[in-house]
Amino acid sequence: MRSRGISTSDQVGKPISALDWDKLRVFHAVAEAGSFTHAGERLHLSQSAVSRQIGALETSLNAPLFHRHARGLILTEQGELLHRTVRDIYARLTEAGAMIAESKSKPQGPLRITTTVGLGAVWLTPRIRQFVDIYPEIAVTLIVSDSELDLNLREADIAIRVTPPRQPDLIQRKLMTVHFHVFASPSYIKRYGIPKSAADLDNHRIIVYPEDPPAPFQNIDWLLHEGASAPREPVFRVNNVHGIARAVQSGLGIASLPDYMTHNEDSLVRILPELDGPSIEAYFVYPESLRNSARVTAFRDFLLREISATEF
Repeated sequence: MRSRGISTSDQVGKPISALDWDKLRVFHAVAEAGSFTHAGERLHLSQSAVSRQIGALETSLNAPLFHRHARGLILTEQGELLHRTVRDIYARLTEAGAMIAESKSKPQGPLRITTTVGLGAVWLTPRIRQFVDIYPEIAVTLIVSDSELDLNLREADIAIRVTPPRQPDLIQRKLMTVHFHVFASPSYIKRYGIPKSAADLDNHRIIVYPEDPPAPFQNIDWLLHEGASAPREPVFRVNNVHGIARAVQSGLGIASLPDYMTHNEDSLVRILPELDGPSIEAYFVYPESLRNSARVTAFRDFLLREISATEF
């Protein structure tokens, strides 16, 4: 059964109506797989059948969609344009199907979550098992990145961010306040001792972000200046908080770390307790289109329970 189709235009601007949805489905599979053979395996079609469908689609559009060579297929400029459109349609159909299904039963379907490297790798990942055990029909994908993905473009469904969202039409809820304190490892303390005051940091090895860090707050390298008699030089710079924590655990030096990374962590010792670093807010963010999603609600409530049970 064919759909009514999608309107676009050919190379000379003439409208083309009623693009065959079956051919678009095959095109999407080929574009994602990069070959007729792999696409045919996914669609349970022969390679020749896939090739015929692509050829017919190219004829109807009067435009080549793929560059063909021995190593596989590469989308042409026209193919890239069509692929972006079809990929967006597939994403919306998948989302609609999941929402229809979960409205009739318990939460189910795909759930793509993005958060920072530190929060995702250290705090959230160890807790995901509990969520999956409670909701086995939700297929969770976690994307850790210190760069923001575009939720309105469906690069992810949910974001846990340490800055308020800048994109329009996003719903946000504050999750928690993240505090930073000063930490060293037992091996570092055994070798170099514990600084008694901020001024003593002049004689210690400090680990910080690069000079232009992807950070959500000001003064992230405050340890270089706190109580300093002169500008301090760090012993090491690394561009995410997870890397900084690992460097501290190795005994390399002293650093400012968020409390969510240090809870019940025997390899980190808090020092200079009178010093408090910057604080940041963490937010639960999702697009307006998912306001009534049972998957989003289930994950939000799970996070709030986990946060309330954690003593930061």
